[in-house]
Amino acid sequence: MTGPQDLQEKRSGELRYWPAKMELTTHLINDTMNLYKWALTIADKRVEKWPLMDNPLPTLAISSSYLLFLWLGPKYMQNREPFQLQKTLIVYNFSMVIFNFFICKELFLAARAAGYSYICQSVDYSDDPNEVRIAAALWWYFISKGVEYLDTVFFILRKKFNQVSFLHVYHHCTMFTLWWIGIKWVAGGQSFFGAHMNAAIHVLMYLYYGLASFGPKIQKYLWWKKYLTVIQMVQFHVTIGHTALSLYMDCEFPHWMHYALICYALTFIALFGNFYYQTYRRTPRQPREPKASKALSNGVSNGLSKGLGNGAVVGGGKVEEKERSSGVDNGNGRRKRKGRAKRD
Repeated sequence: MTGPQDLQEKRSGELRYWPAKMELTTHLINDTMNLYKWALTIADKRVEKWPLMDNPLPTLAISSSYLLFLWLGPKYMQNREPFQLQKTLIVYNFSMVIFNFFICKELFLAARAAGYSYICQSVDYSDDPNEVRIAAALWWYFISKGVEYLDTVFFILRKKFNQVSFLHVYHHCTMFTLWWIGIKWVAGGQSFFGAHMNAAIHVLMYLYYGLASFGPKIQKYLWWKKYLTVIQMVQFHVTIGHTALSLYMDCEFPHWMHYALICYALTFIALFGNFYYQTYRRTPRQPREPKASKALSNGVSNGLSKGLGNGAVVGGGKVEEKERSSGVDNGNGRRKRKGRAKRD
């Protein structure tokens, strides 16, 4: 048994190690702050005064609010009728089509005017009009990822909780949060490639959602839904290939960002690949038939099966006839005569 003396020694030991733990924690915090201050010295000065770009706190606050809504939203809607929001969804989705088309167009025209290479392009931090235009288009791309949080809000308000999967939340939350880093330090150069491609895909994606919002009359023509997932998976493979080529060519772009992007794209390939398999490739399991129904199907003729749809009732494991004059096979090869049976 543990005596009072042992307990006192244990407490003394904990108190002795407590200052060391506090000192280690303080050092870690100080080192992190010093690293962040140093990183700010090499950040893109052009975007420093742009909305949300002064420091990461507003972006983190928005993302935290999004995660909080994921928890509170379903609780709020639990005992309420789902909102329809058809007109809202039509306006929202087609607005996102226009927004992403604008971003795609700006990146394409500005990159072309600046003579960008699609293979390797370093960041130009100058105030050249084309470079600033590219930086502005990338900032709008970052903002679009924050607007896309509304996708989840609409799902929850419509009580489409099954749509709010891990893939959905992971994709939305990380894209908005991580692109703050991209705009803060590399608002140009290689960054334009992925944003340009992703914005073009989102034009098609929100076009599909916008058309689907009109209801069943339009939805029956939207046979190309699964190809959106295929295009997104192709996008991630192209991203990995493009980034690996840049590393191989020793492109003048932060290598740690290249490695991080490859790892990030791999997570999407795994998640989207699983989604595609579960949605379009996996064969749903057939429910096992009860023993009673198996016995019924093995011992009853096809004529009875048809008769079930015409008024025969299955109850308590036996098949009863609603109309005894129908002449259904009784299983012994005999047919019941109409009217009363004759006495011998």
